[in-house]
Amino acid sequence: MPHPFLSDEWLVEVKAIRQKYAGKGAPIGHKVKMNQVITAVPFGDGELKLYMDTSSGEIVLEKGVLDDADLTVTTDYETARKIFVDQDPQAGMQAFMAGKVKVQGDMMKLMQLQATPPDDTAKQAAEEIKSVTE
Repeated sequence: MPHPFLSDEWLVEVKAIRQKYAGKGAPIGHKVKMNQVITAVPFGDGELKLYMDTSSGEIVLEKGVLDDADLTVTTDYETARKIFVDQDPQAGMQAFMAGKVKVQGDMMKLMQLQATPPDDTAKQAAEEIKSVTE
């Protein structure tokens, strides 16, 4: 059953999907600790703070912030959805150029992460994530 993007239920589903594929694909080649601030969220207080950590070779996505993050990315809900769920790199670049994506910290880490093409396992996980997203 689909859930609203970034809702607690969605995060639980995504975590289960990531665990299902853990260790089956190529490890993430670039180690990044990234805080994410998502604005204009249509639920809660309108802002959501998450972090992504690839230090283990897998993607860990959780609510909260990392004290030792390499960078912080701030963007609005719709842009985040296009980047994370739709896997649309053009949307991310256009949003960055339009000032809808703000980056503080080591931007090279973000660029390295984006330059890594997903393997078949990552693509399959992304399709499952898309299928559980409203």
